[in-house]
Amino acid sequence: MARYFPLLRFRLLIIVSLVAVVLPVTASGQAGPLSETHRNALERDARRFQTVLDGQSDHESPAWADAAIFTKGLTWALKYDREFSPAHIQLLERAVTRTEERLATLTERTSTWKDRRGKLALGYVSSVDGSVQPYGVIVPRNYDPEKPIRLDVVLHGSTRPVGMSELKFIARFDTGGDETAPVPEQPFIELHPLGRVENCYRWSGETDVFEAIEDVCKRYNIDRSRVVLRGMSMGASGTWHLGLKHPDRFVGIGPYCGYVDTHRFSETPLKNFVRVGPLPDYQELGLHMLDSIDYAANAGVVPAIACIGEKDVFFQAHVIMGEAMRREGLQMINLISPGTGHVIDPVTHAEQMKRIATHVAVAPRRPRDLRFVTWTLKYNRCHWLEIQQLGQHYARAELSARLVDGVLVVDEPQNITRFSIRSSELPERPRKIRVGTSASEFQFPEGRVELERIAGKWQLMDEEIHTKSSGKRPGLQGPIDDAFTTPFLCVCGTDEPWNPDVQQYANASLRRFADEWHHYFRGEIPIKNDVDVTEDDVRTRNLILFGDPGSNKWIAKVLPHLPLTWSRESLHMGGQDYSAGNHVPALIAPSPLPGAGDRYVVLNSGHTFRETELASLNYLLFPRWGDWAVLKLTPPFDESTLVTEQVLRAGYFDEQWKFAESPASSQGKLLPVP
Repeated sequence: MARYFPLLRFRLLIIVSLVAVVLPVTASGQAGPLSETHRNALERDARRFQTVLDGQSDHESPAWADAAIFTKGLTWALKYDREFSPAHIQLLERAVTRTEERLATLTERTSTWKDRRGKLALGYVSSVDGSVQPYGVIVPRNYDPEKPIRLDVVLHGSTRPVGMSELKFIARFDTGGDETAPVPEQPFIELHPLGRVENCYRWSGETDVFEAIEDVCKRYNIDRSRVVLRGMSMGASGTWHLGLKHPDRFVGIGPYCGYVDTHRFSETPLKNFVRVGPLPDYQELGLHMLDSIDYAANAGVVPAIACIGEKDVFFQAHVIMGEAMRREGLQMINLISPGTGHVIDPVTHAEQMKRIATHVAVAPRRPRDLRFVTWTLKYNRCHWLEIQQLGQHYARAELSARLVDGVLVVDEPQNITRFSIRSSELPERPRKIRVGTSASEFQFPEGRVELERIAGKWQLMDEEIHTKSSGKRPGLQGPIDDAFTTPFLCVCGTDEPWNPDVQQYANASLRRFADEWHHYFRGEIPIKNDVDVTEDDVRTRNLILFGDPGSNKWIAKVLPHLPLTWSRESLHMGGQDYSAGNHVPALIAPSPLPGAGDRYVVLNSGHTFRETELASLNYLLFPRWGDWAVLKLTPPFDESTLVTEQVLRAGYFDEQWKFAESPASSQGKLLPVP
């Protein structure tokens, strides 16, 4: 690894906490509860604002979301926090003032802040759950709307989710039109996503980053070929995670002190850390979806300029990534700040920004040579290469190709059975395409270019007879937790259940999911009764079905198309039989409903990680069940009792969404029953 020693002997350090984002408003004075009168007044304001917002016709307008972020922050603060410092009370009052100011502009159909320079707090409506999510931007003084500008996406560090999370975050960017506030001169706009607070930009936190980018691109003239991703601490981990898995989305990445794997990071000698020891096979497989070191080869596509302090307690993380890159034939650039810990050194950071700017200036917008590695179809594309089917999920897949004298030469794809070429993104149109060790050669076709390995040979698929795969494919590859990264709807059964314990568990599981989503993913989960689900719901959302085939009519509809047999008396799943009275299936599968398209159905599950992990450390948010699980129920399931279930078996379906036949496959092992 390269070392960088600044010449300055003395320099300021920007201190970044291990567990919190530094905010411009810090708590001062004695914290305590609000008076009953004050709390009631603020709650009335929040309800009044929400009524006004709900009454507006255009909930998709930027101005609506920009007003709603303050009401949302006020509402969450009053729900989850009981004690407030004087500084926090100021933020509560400011939320009231800002909401009133921005609501006034809604009635006038003009937002007074849209042309401001400097820091702004903005918002958008998430497609995942319809919630309002805030983000910050920093618009330079020299921004010219007529000229496309570079965008730097800056991911924040770890900060525990509390009621005040939104208002504290917003305060970093809310200058309220203060004419004296400093406005930078820089060749880029900065975007600071909230990422739903604390999840290392995984799951809906990942979606939040890309939705915030899209919202900024609608408001400002962004050059999409010059988007940089960077961050510190958890933000650096998110930078490794998103940058290496979406290497065509960014022109360069700048992680500053971020972890890159689960097991070794969990061994960091800190008192609050939870060591992740040996895991069941299916959980180990799931780590390949998240651990950034598995995607190190993609740094050959998106340049990574990393930084870390010489005495950082997490120093080993960048050593691990450097080793991973060397195994891929790459040399990691890692700027080491002498004598510093888990902090940003301004001189080292300045060198990082200088090097990133160099890559931004010279990076080819349409590369001629690509090498892309993935382990899941969730991350399946890189510029003009797109993987459509894998031989096996959570095993390494590699696709590399290059333009040579008018021929697109594709090396033998590894663990890939189907792929396509995005012709419009190639730097030039080739005459031919040559694939694999057998050097199968085809004339480069007009229109869609897709190749499939059939009977051991690569074949060019005719566009007229192209059919969509019935197996796992991009956007429909699982695991269960993936269903909550795109629009979803939870569906309750309203009819007579086959087994009361199963229904009580389903109801309790939904309550638990709603509570955890609200607290940790900062939104209201969409819920409908089964009789109220519409054709549009089926077409546009993943359906999360709670109950059994007796109580929930949608479970009854999809059951014949799922890889299990479920009756009043028994449940047959994965080659084994269970009593239906005290066992329940949880699984994810492509929706078989007419018109559903690329949507999931899920049975009886929210996220497979729970509050224990959500309230602890973000590296623990990995898939706990895979694609399916058989749960043994332990009643009672009333509202005063912690919901518990025993996982008897869990694992992954094969590439055709069926139970794998081999006992050594990814479907997991039978777990001991106490």
